[in-house]
Amino acid sequence: MLAFSTCWNNSRHHDGEAMIDEIVEFGISHIELSHGMTIAKLPGIRKAFEGGRFTCVGVHNYFPSPVEVMIDAPDAYEFTSHRAGDRERAMDMTLRTLEIAAEFKAQYVVLHMGSVPLNPRKWTKRLTAMVSDGLRDTSEFAAERIAFVKKREKVAPLYYRRAIETLETLADKAAEFGVKLAVESRSRFEDMPTEREMEQLQEHFKDHPNVGYWHDFGHVQLKHNLGLLDHPEWLKRMSPYLIGAHVHDVQWPARDHRVPFTGELDYKSLLGFFPEGAPLTWELSPTRKSEEIREALAVWKHLFPDR
Repeated sequence: MLAFSTCWNNSRHHDGEAMIDEIVEFGISHIELSHGMTIAKLPGIRKAFEGGRFTCVGVHNYFPSPVEVMIDAPDAYEFTSHRAGDRERAMDMTLRTLEIAAEFKAQYVVLHMGSVPLNPRKWTKRLTAMVSDGLRDTSEFAAERIAFVKKREKVAPLYYRRAIETLETLADKAAEFGVKLAVESRSRFEDMPTEREMEQLQEHFKDHPNVGYWHDFGHVQLKHNLGLLDHPEWLKRMSPYLIGAHVHDVQWPARDHRVPFTGELDYKSLLGFFPEGAPLTWELSPTRKSEEIREALAVWKHLFPDR
């Protein structure tokens, strides 16, 4: 199912109805309501929804944005935080998101689960800079990557446990609302969960129908480019848990949220892992132009008429 995220045009609009209408003009009626949304846009979104102008396929936590957060910051509060107040606020805002998702009859809520307290500038950003400098196949890069993985593994258990405990509470609430919790693959190795942790998490909840995996094409490709995973193999392993995906492209090595077919991703080889009808939600940078998107959508519909 082809869908489109409001992350592309949210920042340009003060009125939710106009924001929805701009996306519908692409010929797309399935929309994901994304993070960073002010509560002031809700009346216009409701008007468009009640008028039958769009179907809400999903909602991205937190929705609406916490009123005290002045920027688009989906990780302003983390389930893994050492601050109990932040964890409580994260839970409260997620429960509110679930209520909104149920109101708009959404299928899923995309969740970020948090992170471990490692400085990305020292690790993920350093590895990315080395790849940009052509050092990916060097012994120096391999040593840095191994050191990163070891460090991450050492500090992770406490934060993984907090993520699991959070999901155990949220899963039952999601069931009450009839919404699936879609745990998203993240772009940084500091984020929770890593791929190993994601497999453990999905196995932990394998018997709970309201918890599953949300694949982000760009995020996973960034890790592929760092040699932390193999994109097709990873998607194959996660296919039993798949709910859907965020679709965007990556320009080597780390510029993501590009328009499909403008980067390095081979969608044809990857889409076969998705079940029929799974939402494939385009999540594009606000800098991408309408004409570029229209051209890509035409190619997508030609290549994948059933997707």
